[in-house]
Amino acid sequence: MDDKRVIKTIKKVMPAVVSIAIAKHLEDLEKEMPKGLYQFTGSMADKRGMVEVGGGSGFIVDANGLIMTNKHVISDAKAEYTVILNDGRRFAGEVLSRDPINDVAILKIKAAGLPCLKLGDATKLELGQSLIAIGNALGVFKNTVSLGIVSGLSRSITAQSEPDAPVQEMRGLIQTDAAINPGNSGGPLVDADGLVIGVNAAIVSGAQSIGFAIPVNAARRDLDDIRKFGRIRRPLLGVRYLMIDDNLKEKMNLPINYGALVVRESEHDFAVVPDSPAEKAGLKEKDIVLELNGKKLERDHPIQDFLENLNVGDEIELLILRGDVQSKVKATLTERK
Repeated sequence: MDDKRVIKTIKKVMPAVVSIAIAKHLEDLEKEMPKGLYQFTGSMADKRGMVEVGGGSGFIVDANGLIMTNKHVISDAKAEYTVILNDGRRFAGEVLSRDPINDVAILKIKAAGLPCLKLGDATKLELGQSLIAIGNALGVFKNTVSLGIVSGLSRSITAQSEPDAPVQEMRGLIQTDAAINPGNSGGPLVDADGLVIGVNAAIVSGAQSIGFAIPVNAARRDLDDIRKFGRIRRPLLGVRYLMIDDNLKEKMNLPINYGALVVRESEHDFAVVPDSPAEKAGLKEKDIVLELNGKKLERDHPIQDFLENLNVGDEIELLILRGDVQSKVKATLTERK
């Protein structure tokens, strides 16, 4: 991408990129901090007793105030979020949704006539294609821009938003060498035309030039749900499972080296969620789901990947192995709560 085109794209995109300031009430913050830091923290509180504790990035996707960011940027239910526009205006941010699967969330501010970005199609990306990552680096340096290329597609990583947060598997990611850091997390990853093709999401700790973004196609579905239903709707099958490979087959003495083994995660869980589509279809613990709608389930193609492309109310057909008997059952997906 030549310099003139980069500059033109940045000027086009930048007005719709926002900063997100995260603040917590002093009383809540003190419960989470060592006693020795109470006094220091108290001196940072505003008149309402709120302390700014972090920041991230986002971008406007609707002129009437819808803003997309990462779920991990606005994950704290006790925090307040202030959206700071590129022109310096500040608005209280209302969290409309946090995607239960992807690291995507949507905020709403009371504003209209805002500049907004158009969403592209991440499925058309090619290795080596030029990309631009834009955000609010480290929550301090406004209007940070990084230029890079598509280094990899359909990557999978495990990530934690905080050291004590649960580990989350993130799948289908765009890998890029455009610099992504904690502050521009949630900002847009755009192509040469300024179309958003990803949401900046994660970096590999200790590694240089390895960043990841969530493909915009997952985020587009969230946005469509918000506009239509006022919330994100995700289909539920209702099984907990382990994807089978050669190692799991040998370890658990299974009859096959592919499929999804229906199994509870702990003694307090259900392998098949009560009153779920899976239970109504007759699935039981230790069943192996071999296929979903005629497509083979493997470690790189788990049940969840198929559900991502289905909708609430869709009927699916499962090929089940129980003991040494195969059978087909049908289930109608309901909404994940």
